Amino acid sequence: MNILILGDIVGKPGRKGAQMVIEHVKEMNSVDLIVANGENSAGGKGITMAVLDQLMDMGINVVTMGNHVWAKKEIYQIFDSPKKYKIIRPANYPGEAIPGSGHCIVKVEDFYVGVINLSGRVFMECLDNPFSVIDREISCVDDKCDIILVDFHAEATAEKVAMGWYLDGRVSMVYGTHTHIQTADDRILPGGTGYITDIGMVGPRDSVLGVKKDIIINRFKTSLPVRFQLASGDIIANGVLIEINENSGKTVNIKRINTTFPNE
Repeated sequence: MNILILGDIVGKPGRKGAQMVIEHVKEMNSVDLIVANGENSAGGKGITMAVLDQLMDMGINVVTMGNHVWAKKEIYQIFDSPKKYKIIRPANYPGEAIPGSGHCIVKVEDFYVGVINLSGRVFMECLDNPFSVIDREISCVDDKCDIILVDFHAEATAEKVAMGWYLDGRVSMVYGTHTHIQTADDRILPGGTGYITDIGMVGPRDSVLGVKKDIIINRFKTSLPVRFQLASGDIIANGVLIEINENSGKTVNIKRINTTFPNE
């Protein structure tokens, strides 16, 4: 099974880039499932119903989120929608009454793929321990799924690497999101789990994580609060195309995607 996973989609440029990279990858490869992180897809922060519909219309099957999941009030309607969107939020938000779910299951032909979303705790909100929560989430999907993917939305590389080793042999793929910078450490761990510390972003290339350069530079120089504005110009599209053996659930190949498109 070939699965395309896209990094954090940042605003309108990111949505445009997602459409282009999906078409580009599909021209050269068969793609059975598309997963993308959408926590920055509406104006750079959060997601709306209209944006989610747009992502689904371009062929994205599952949308994961992160620390900006609650940025738009529409998220509550999305989680309660009778359409049953395949959108999930980090599983380790505390409490039983939190809207949404930390996992979903998608049928792809005769196989079932489970997708789990987690948030890190180092340099981020102090949520429940992701290393404990992931055991619970795996138990929810393990006996129903042939393949399990984990989006670990975290800041610290050490926390992500540790999660990869913790889950080696237990899931098909562990990939990091949140930092918007693609890492070059893609590998298949000894137990057959694919791993990469961060898959990057889909958004304005000549920017600081999608935001206009001058705004962020000024913030670093002055330490004063600033209003973020998305950058323009060419679009970078980051992600991974992974091949997984449906019978074993092990990753057999990982190809990093790092493509630039003109924003015309």
